Amino acid sequence: MSRKQRKLSRGFLVVLEGIDGCGKSTQAKRLVRALRHKGFDTVLFKEPTQGRWGRQIKEKAGHPNGLTPKQEFELFQKDRKQNVELNLKPALEKKKIVVLDRYYFSTIAYQGAKGIDIHKIKRQNSEIAVSPDLVFILDVDARTGLDRIKDRQQKDRLFEKEDYLQEVRKRFKSFAGENIVHLDGNASRDDIFLKIKDAVMNRINGFII
Repeated sequence: MSRKQRKLSRGFLVVLEGIDGCGKSTQAKRLVRALRHKGFDTVLFKEPTQGRWGRQIKEKAGHPNGLTPKQEFELFQKDRKQNVELNLKPALEKKKIVVLDRYYFSTIAYQGAKGIDIHKIKRQNSEIAVSPDLVFILDVDARTGLDRIKDRQQKDRLFEKEDYLQEVRKRFKSFAGENIVHLDGNASRDDIFLKIKDAVMNRINGFII
């Protein structure tokens, strides 16, 4: 028996953020599975993407002196613009739920910690990005995050210095707004997931048709 399709009156964008090793990717995938199980048309995207600019980031950013902070920032912006135009906007226009693993909050935190002007980052992203409906920021300290990712391949470990990640973490913790939810990334995966799922369901209830 096929599951009844549940529809929304508009698209809905959920973003998961945090330092490397915070658990956001695991929770993003779990959220997508849960929403699909409930009958919602849901898609998952990730930044950096697998597109041209995203591949360049992964190829170059992991190498010492591979990219200057400015070059890194410019690549992330190109990748995000492409992601918004090719993936996010089309899915939201079709009234899907979009779950996004990293977004411009990561640029503000990571590239901002490398000296890129915060106002410049915010201004450029306001011109190209779609505003999210909900943002979950999972918080763990830098050492915990690094311990969790120690077995990743080098190409997937772009920003791994502890003192740098501590500064990035501070920037993530500074984000505030009615659509931003901070969660303890040290809690159990099930507890974190239930909080994310409940918050998403409470918010989208007003858009179910």
